[in-house]
Amino acid sequence: MGKVRFEGVTRVFDGNVTAVDRLDLEVADREFFVLVGPSGCGKSTTLRLLAGLDEPTRGAVFIAEREVTWTEPKDRDIAMVFQNYALYPHMSVFENMAFALKLRRVKKPEIRRRVQDAAKILGIEELLERKPRALSGGQRQRVALGRAIVRDPQVFLFDEPLSNLDAKLRVGMRAELARLHQRLETTVFYVTHDQVEAMTLGQRIGVMKDGRLLQVADPLTLYNRPVSRFVAGFIGSPPMNFLEGRVEPAPLRFVGEGITLALGERYARPLAPLGGRPVTLGVRPESIGFDAAGRQPVKAGVEVAELMGNETILYLKVGPATLIARVPPRFAPKPGEAVELYFAPEELHFFDPETEAALA
Repeated sequence: MGKVRFEGVTRVFDGNVTAVDRLDLEVADREFFVLVGPSGCGKSTTLRLLAGLDEPTRGAVFIAEREVTWTEPKDRDIAMVFQNYALYPHMSVFENMAFALKLRRVKKPEIRRRVQDAAKILGIEELLERKPRALSGGQRQRVALGRAIVRDPQVFLFDEPLSNLDAKLRVGMRAELARLHQRLETTVFYVTHDQVEAMTLGQRIGVMKDGRLLQVADPLTLYNRPVSRFVAGFIGSPPMNFLEGRVEPAPLRFVGEGITLALGERYARPLAPLGGRPVTLGVRPESIGFDAAGRQPVKAGVEVAELMGNETILYLKVGPATLIARVPPRFAPKPGEAVELYFAPEELHFFDPETEAALA
């Protein structure tokens, strides 16, 4: 069983820099879990605490219901894949993949079987005699994966493994990793700053900021029901738009500079008591369009139109704010043109400007 658990884990550096703050987290056996957040949020430190490469200031770490807080990395039954691959340049692919097994004194026939099986899974059988310098970036990444697979660990740890690959190769490797997890059925703890990787790979995702775990949920819940403005803005590409304004009651509406929106019944309960108070309105780019369909118009000026082929990304000026809209490719207004936009009335988000907590 590859279940992972953090109980009240805190890591403080130099006496006053808190990298991880009271982390409580449970990852199920065989789950593909992704920890995502901006640089410096504590996600890599969390991975190092799980790997045994760092020690917590307080709290406990468990793998398969066994406390491993002070256990040496070699005794935790984990395998790690690094951002820089960490291959031995003087060894062949076969030797790189077999190295950890040789250290464990696994018999040669078993080593050969495991390496060949892993190479077959990853499609690198013809590369086993090559040196790392003769491999492409994608091939090196597969070798690093193979080196982890042969160990047959309880938990795979991935530390931003796709960061060094070009955009096209990253897309292909994401699919490879998803298929690999389905085939191996092993727990994966994956760390990345790329929210696209997180959304496409994770069965559940944890979002970190300043050492705190803000929300843990499946991708759709995280996208549709973020608990804070930070989570809402971090998850999604292009990111969510935000407008500052206030709630006015009777009739219930949002009023900001250059925009007034009547709000439906679904917002009455959480927002009506806030009459007159400042709020932050959040709207996803795909929730802004040109379809009137019973919606209220919002006047905007086009700043930039990015024609992507399958869609058009518009940068629009509404009052003092710049909004991003994702619209069908047939809409291609020119910069400087005035347009009327429509917000999907059931797809609005509201946040407290002070605490950034979600209101509705």
